[in-house]
Amino acid sequence: MTAPESPSPRSSVDAAPPSPTGGAGSTGGATGAGAPEQRRSPRRVRTLTLQDFKEQGRKFSMLTSYDALTAAIFDDAGVDVLLVGDSAGNVVLGYEATASISHEAMQLFTGAVARSVTRPLVIADLAFGTYEVSEQQAVASGIDLVRAGAHAVKLEGGVRSASRIRALVDAGIAVCGHIGFTPQSVNQLGGNRVQGRGDEAAERLLADARAVQKAGAFAVVLEMVPAALAERVSAELTIPTIGIGAGAGCDGQVLVWQDMAGLSGFSGRFVKQYAQLRETLGAAAGQYADEVRAGTFPDADHAFD
Repeated sequence: MTAPESPSPRSSVDAAPPSPTGGAGSTGGATGAGAPEQRRSPRRVRTLTLQDFKEQGRKFSMLTSYDALTAAIFDDAGVDVLLVGDSAGNVVLGYEATASISHEAMQLFTGAVARSVTRPLVIADLAFGTYEVSEQQAVASGIDLVRAGAHAVKLEGGVRSASRIRALVDAGIAVCGHIGFTPQSVNQLGGNRVQGRGDEAAERLLADARAVQKAGAFAVVLEMVPAALAERVSAELTIPTIGIGAGAGCDGQVLVWQDMAGLSGFSGRFVKQYAQLRETLGAAAGQYADEVRAGTFPDADHAFD
């Protein structure tokens, strides 16, 4: 993939094109639906925008998205970054592990998201098995995701993945790192375990963070890391950090959207549920089924003369 086009000399963001649902920089009418204008600027978010945010002390938001409908909703809501995560393997395709999702599926989901937004930065995960073999494999996989519409790619691992990050960056592809708990390696790590506890483990995580930055990544995800250590990493690195289960000291935060909205049923310690969509959707589906069985739907208002 090629990195996002160069920003203007003054700013790392430029004016967003006209929104499909409004004027230039429009929120698509979301302002009146709980998305006040101050939540977002009417500009396109790029990799350097996140660097600006870090330098300004401005926190930024990231949510996962895998489809056109949620991508457009999150764009209207002012979410800064959308992650087409390999978590789609779990929450969309029903796999037990993220490592089961294919490269082809990631391309499909990436395209759906990228075609549906105007403002957010779109980052796509490199699937397990698409970058570990060689630098050449990593670059080829990255190119596929950029062609699908990604502005940047994300891959797991610090020191062990530094050469892949460098190869991708040298090929013109923007890269976000991912250290701490790395879900693709869940079996090697012995399960869903907090990473970086204890002096030795903390030093290993710091070494991973430094390696990711040195290799040229524009940001790094810190997953399931003690809050104090994540804050230390965020202070040391010049690139932005994005936390998930890593406390408030990170520069940005990310959640799986189905967890955030109460749809997945997962309520881990680091997840705050901002809605209860599982209950809402279940109630709506149940009412629909009841009305069909009772013969009350469709009624005259929902039928043609």
